[in-house]
Amino acid sequence: MIDHSANTKSERSFEHLRVLVVEDEALVGMLLEDMLSDIGCAHVEVLSRFADGLQAAETGSFDLAVLDVNLDGVASFPIAEQLIARNIPLLFATGYGVDGMDPRFSDIPTLQKPFFFSDLERVVSQALEGA
Repeated sequence: MIDHSANTKSERSFEHLRVLVVEDEALVGMLLEDMLSDIGCAHVEVLSRFADGLQAAETGSFDLAVLDVNLDGVASFPIAEQLIARNIPLLFATGYGVDGMDPRFSDIPTLQKPFFFSDLERVVSQALEGA
């Protein structure tokens, strides 16, 4: 599932990124951390709880955030609102597809689980271009 052949252009464009990942599934969090590092991101912080994610969104220094839509039964939309207020680009990761999305966030790029390396790279680029 992971294609480790990230191209040089992507590595250059993502090389200084500090990324916040808020994902309650440990294996998915580790996969995202590895894949984001593989595309060249400089630092990836993975948090698994809503409260920790909200605090990081309020005070952390990140260039991009990846939010699981459902964090142990709690929607991550308040975290997204905080990131948007701080002009931090974000993307959602979800297994629910568009049906699980709040219409207020229809312009935020969404990564459909399960995903491939190329999907993540594409959606990260979309999130950064839309910022």
